[in-house]
Amino acid sequence: MDETSDRWIAGDAYEHFMGRWSRRIAKEFIGWLNPPASWDWLEVGCGTGALTQAICANAHPSAVVACDPSLEFVAFARRSLSHPAVAFLVAGADELPRQEGGFDAVVSGLVLNFIPTPSEAIRSMRNRLRPGGALAAYVWDYAEGMQFLRIFWDVAAELDSRAAELDEGQRFPLCHRDALVELLECEGLESVDARALEIDTPFSDFDSYWAPFLGGTGPAPSYVGSLSTTAREELKLRLRQRLTQDAGAPIHLTARAWAVRGIAGVDRQVRAV
Repeated sequence: MDETSDRWIAGDAYEHFMGRWSRRIAKEFIGWLNPPASWDWLEVGCGTGALTQAICANAHPSAVVACDPSLEFVAFARRSLSHPAVAFLVAGADELPRQEGGFDAVVSGLVLNFIPTPSEAIRSMRNRLRPGGALAAYVWDYAEGMQFLRIFWDVAAELDSRAAELDEGQRFPLCHRDALVELLECEGLESVDARALEIDTPFSDFDSYWAPFLGGTGPAPSYVGSLSTTAREELKLRLRQRLTQDAGAPIHLTARAWAVRGIAGVDRQVRAV
């Protein structure tokens, strides 16, 4: 792993950087799905438990199996959410658990961009569904709709040519509606549709905007951690100039995610292995 590669190592740091926004968008996602009560859910890439919590609070599940390949994130999620319907497992998209008859819903929040072969992940998720079950996912719109990161990477690229290569908006072609719809349709899901979900991301002042970038977990904080002290201070100064007119003034931004869902054909057979 080179010094600018993405790091996903600390649940507390992730919560400070992105988790608070992840929890807001997860609630919007469940509201859009509007699932019936008592479903059995499989969650792929649960991270620190934002979507798991939203399922429990808003979907009245019968059971939720929430998986993530990060032992640290799973440990954080277990500490953060104690619910009789939830089981957290350390597992990646290539080793998902199965259930006799299949799950009613298989979902993934803010993960598909970071999986090297998302088509294989969707195929694995689809194969865990019961016939007629729902597969749904969402990703941040890094290209245009994630304002606090869009501004960060634009300023970073003005100072450092490396930053343009690390920019999630450039790296992740899935952060577009049509790409997500095509991904599900190509893997045999039916009645596929998508929509934009948007939340406010307010910061009380510039320091509250900047501090989460120092946690070392996620692409942008990993990049900040790779910089020299001088380069980091220059980036901080340029961002402050871009974002604030008055010292201590609040910063009002928004964040958009693209959500997609599809249905497994009713003629499919699901095997437990």
